[in-house]
Amino acid sequence: MSDAPMTAVMEPPGTPAEPARLSLHHIAVQTGDLNASIAWYRDFFGADVMWTLDTFSELSMERLPGLSGLAELVAGGLRFHVFTRGPEHGVAPPADSNQYQHICIEVRTPEELRSWQAKWMSVYESGAHSFTRREVATEIVVDSDGVESFYAFDVNGLEFEFTYLPGEQA
Repeated sequence: MSDAPMTAVMEPPGTPAEPARLSLHHIAVQTGDLNASIAWYRDFFGADVMWTLDTFSELSMERLPGLSGLAELVAGGLRFHVFTRGPEHGVAPPADSNQYQHICIEVRTPEELRSWQAKWMSVYESGAHSFTRREVATEIVVDSDGVESFYAFDVNGLEFEFTYLPGEQA
């Protein structure tokens, strides 16, 4: 550790004394097949399409060349922004590459956790969707603190953790 004196960061005028409570607004998911992804998020999460776009700002096109379609899907308090970047960018990444490590969704009860795992298996086994990673959901594991979790992939190979935390409200 350095012996240099610590410098306090001055807060700009009007900054709240307490940090703002942060919350997740949406999860952005790039896909090679917008309609297939919408169908999977609808079938698994029960998500509704709130809006779609097929024209974009100059900034969006600079950040995501080839951007050609976007849909906002809402399931409970979660928003998913699923988008595609056209044929030249529509190829899914290799199945073993991480687009993000995972997103964790907290559930309220162990029974709800088991219900989500069973639903994932039902949607997977239905044959209605083509999965980039053909891996079934993991078994539910319980750690030494009683935290229960399982992991599963969406049709694009994105990993979700579903977890039950004893003593916490989702």
